[in-house]
Amino acid sequence: MNDVDEPSLPVLAITSGEPSGVGPELCARLPESKWPVHLVVIGDAELIEERLERAGRALVVRPWQPGMSPEAGVFDVLHCPLACPALAGKPNPENAAYVLGILDRASEGCAQGLFDAMVTAPVHKGVICDAGVPFSGHTEYLAAKTQTPQVVMMLVGGGMRVALATTHLPLADVPKVLTQDRLTRTLEILHQGLVTGFGLPKPRILIAGFNPHAGEGGHIGHEEIDIIIPVLERLRAKGMNLVGPLPADTLFTPHKLREADAVLAMYHDQGLPVLKHASFGSGVNVTLGLPIIRTSVDHGTAFDLAGSGKADPGSLFAAVELAVGMVKARRRRA
Repeated sequence: MNDVDEPSLPVLAITSGEPSGVGPELCARLPESKWPVHLVVIGDAELIEERLERAGRALVVRPWQPGMSPEAGVFDVLHCPLACPALAGKPNPENAAYVLGILDRASEGCAQGLFDAMVTAPVHKGVICDAGVPFSGHTEYLAAKTQTPQVVMMLVGGGMRVALATTHLPLADVPKVLTQDRLTRTLEILHQGLVTGFGLPKPRILIAGFNPHAGEGGHIGHEEIDIIIPVLERLRAKGMNLVGPLPADTLFTPHKLREADAVLAMYHDQGLPVLKHASFGSGVNVTLGLPIIRTSVDHGTAFDLAGSGKADPGSLFAAVELAVGMVKARRRRA
């Protein structure tokens, strides 16, 4: 095969996250594995170089430019300067614009075709909000950045894929947001994401009820009757393989999960505690519905571990692996 016929090596942008958290040091451990892609870490080059030294990696930090190829002994960094020095475990809101800036560089690079996907290390919502910038999470920020009206947050790990109909909301607000229109669009995005990103031609999705015992026919709430069941019936008529609504307390049993490609939970703490119990430290957060591929770690900034060298890179490695798989799946469909 000629060189011109060879598929180009995927390029992944890795955002290094909150500079005082574990993100930069987790990025510095990426060379521990051989990746079938070109990894480009986005962040302050001096900070990344210092974390590489702490990790015992004698690598040359190279300022990355589009078109560069990976080289042995070289660690490519797209430099974004910190606003002020970053001290491990001691976040500073003055660096909030830096944190958002590296997200912008990654998402814009994906939109421009410079990167095939982006993988995000953790940020701290409170630190960004303390800087006067309303911020509810990567998922919502990237949706706004890419002008995507609705996205779906899905976590992968422990043999499960668990998506959410609503994300970072106070529990009291969930019933106001969980409308037929929102649930319909959520299931359409989830279904399409499983087809295009995971190579599942007819995914089987289990749907959790909103109320205990899935409402027991309206005796414990009416969300199932008024919202969930009508949506499922309409989408089944269009060919989607949807099961439910099922009581959430028995949905996550092995015999049900064995026959499922994904689960849709109605709110954040309905589905994620189960998945994180099974996979914490190796789970991956995926944003479906974006025009770009984005995966992330399933944990926070871990300020108590920052600078100790004890943070586990398993979730970041899994996020990179999943992003690679999603890029390959998308290329196969192109």
